[in-house]
Amino acid sequence: MCPEHVEIREKLKKKLKPSRYEHTLGVCYTAVALAMRWGADLEKAELAGLLHDCAKRWSNEEIIYQCEKRDIPLTEGERNAPAVIHAKLGAWMAENKYGVNDPEVLSAIAVHTTGKPGMSLLDKIIYVSDFIEPGRKQLENLDEFRKLAFTDLEEAFFRICENILQYLERTGSVIDPASRDTYEYYLKNRRKVSSLESQFKGNDAIIKEHGEPDSETGNQCPQRRPAAKRSKGAGRGRWQKKTQGRRNS
Repeated sequence: MCPEHVEIREKLKKKLKPSRYEHTLGVCYTAVALAMRWGADLEKAELAGLLHDCAKRWSNEEIIYQCEKRDIPLTEGERNAPAVIHAKLGAWMAENKYGVNDPEVLSAIAVHTTGKPGMSLLDKIIYVSDFIEPGRKQLENLDEFRKLAFTDLEEAFFRICENILQYLERTGSVIDPASRDTYEYYLKNRRKVSSLESQFKGNDAIIKEHGEPDSETGNQCPQRRPAAKRSKGAGRGRWQKKTQGRRNS
């Protein structure tokens, strides 16, 4: 951990509740581990993990007040689901209170609760880390998601996104439209990929059966069968006699 991050950690320890601070460290370490696994910038992952919940020092009502005080715009969906707002306020604080000016880090902090269409690798790492960190209480499929995050990050991200929405619907909680937009965006992308894979499999089956398309006409060229071995005397009618001095064909 670089000296600047150690300093931030000490500040957070004084401002956050002990349980929130422990969660912060868990997300930070998990984010670094995922960054090592998937080739993301380690320092950015560490910094975003440290500051993702820096605005969690206040209640939801106080967070709304802090946003209004700083002229941070809030959507109607955010006001109806205030639990997500700390991410937006946290990004503002990371920039204005902790001196972070890296747009990738600020984005990862800002969208770690709802996600967004077209998320970066770092965005997804922080989103997933917040859900699977070691101190997170046991949730449905949590062990599976923890393993999946290190074998297929894209699948883990989507499954967690889906899991959160299902939980909110099941408990009758208000859902910020941004969360649903994220899920719908990645669900649509999965369907596109699945459609393309089916198309490729279909093409492969056609090629296997009929051969590669002709490069000039585009028509399928039938697979050439290997020439059968000609047996001795093949091609000569039974009525033909051997001719002295000629090689049998």
